[in-house]
Amino acid sequence: MPTSTLYICYFGLREPLVQTQVLPYLRQLVAAGFEVHLLTFEPRLREKWTPEAIAAQRLELAAAEGIGWHALGYHKSPSLPATLYDIAAGARFSARLIRRHGIQLIHARSHVAAAMGAAAKRLTGRPLVFDIRGFFPEEYVDAGVWPAGGRLFRLAKRAERRLLEASDGFVVLTEKAREILFPGGIEGHDARGRPVEVIPCCVDMGRFRAAEDLTKAEARRELGLADDRRVMVYVGALGGWYLTGEMADLLALAHAEDARTFSLILTQSPPEMIAAALRERGVSDADFLVRGVAPADIPRYLKAADIAVSFIKPCFSKLSSSPTKLAEYLASGLPVICNAGVGDVDAVIEGDRVGVVVRELSRESYSAALAEVEALRRDPETDARCRASAARRFDLETVGGARYRRLYERVLKK
Repeated sequence: MPTSTLYICYFGLREPLVQTQVLPYLRQLVAAGFEVHLLTFEPRLREKWTPEAIAAQRLELAAAEGIGWHALGYHKSPSLPATLYDIAAGARFSARLIRRHGIQLIHARSHVAAAMGAAAKRLTGRPLVFDIRGFFPEEYVDAGVWPAGGRLFRLAKRAERRLLEASDGFVVLTEKAREILFPGGIEGHDARGRPVEVIPCCVDMGRFRAAEDLTKAEARRELGLADDRRVMVYVGALGGWYLTGEMADLLALAHAEDARTFSLILTQSPPEMIAAALRERGVSDADFLVRGVAPADIPRYLKAADIAVSFIKPCFSKLSSSPTKLAEYLASGLPVICNAGVGDVDAVIEGDRVGVVVRELSRESYSAALAEVEALRRDPETDARCRASAARRFDLETVGGARYRRLYERVLKK
C-alpha cells in the first residue's frame, strides 16, 4: 500500500502560487509512488466554481496528475473570526479525509494550514509536517500591519510556538531560517531529533531546457528587439515587499549609461506601477516593455534577456524567503543583480559567482554593480555557471522532490 499524505494549502487551486509552488512538488511525490490528497481553500467557492466545474477539475487532477483534490470555501472578513472559522472547518474536514482514506501523514503549508493540521493530528494521531514558508508574525510587523510587540504579534508568536511544539518534521526555505528557528540541531534534525529539511523554491529545469530550442535572436525578434540591445529583465510582483522605486532607479541608470539598454518587466501587477516610475526617470516608452506573462511562458521571455534584477525589501522576516525568480533567472543562464539581506541569496550569488550583490541602495552602488554584471555577461562561462548553480540548488526533481521524500520517510520512521 503506498504512503499517503494530505497536503493542506490555505490558497485556491487556480492561484499562481499553487500552480507553480504546490502542484509541481506534489507531482514529484506522486511520481515517487506516494498517494497525495490536496485540500485548498477557494475564495467565493460557490461563485467561481459550479458543482460541474469542481467535479471536472477533481477528475482531471485525479486522472492526469494522480492527485485527489478537495476544496473548502475561504472566508476573508472579518479577518480574525473568518480565519478561525476556516481553521476549525479545515481541521474537521481533514480529520474526516484522514479516516476515510487511511492517510498516514499531514503536510501543512504555512501557519494557518499548520493550525488545521495540528488540530487534525490531535483528532487522528497522524504525524504533522509543518512547511514553514516564512516568519509569519514578523512579516506582519515588517509590512507595518502590526506594531512590534503588539497584542496580535504576541498572540501569533504564542500560536507559532505551539505549532512548532506540535509538529513532527519541518520544511524551511533557507539555511538562515533553519539556523534561527532550530539552533543546536545537527545532521538535518532539530535539537529534539525531529527532521528538518531546507527546501528552497525550486523550478522544473526541463521547462528551461526546452527553451534552448529558441535562440536569443529569435526570442528578441518575437519582442521586436534588435540583436544589439542590452536587455535587463525583472519577473514578479511590484510594490509591497518588492523595491519598485529602487529597481526603477537602477534601470534608469542602466539606460543612461548605455543607450542600447532595454528593460523587460514581466509582472501580473498593474503595469503603471513600474511604467510611470521609469518615465519619471527619463526612460522612453520605446525602451521598455511591461507585460503579464503566464508562468509556462517565462522561459521563452527570459531567453531574450542578458541581465536579471531582483530587489526585495531587506528585513528580518525576509531572511526566511527564497525568491522563485532567482531560480528562474539562473536556470536561464542569466547573471543577477540583487540587494543584500534576503534569505540565502547573498550566499548563492557570491558563492557561485552568478551575479552581483548590491549592499547599498545608492547610485554609486548601482553604477558599480552594472559594471560588474556587464563583465559577467561578457564572460563566456557565466551562462553555464548560472545553469549549474540552478541545477545544484533549485532543481525541482533532485532538490525539491528528493528532499520532500526524504523528510516524509524520516517522519514516518519515528
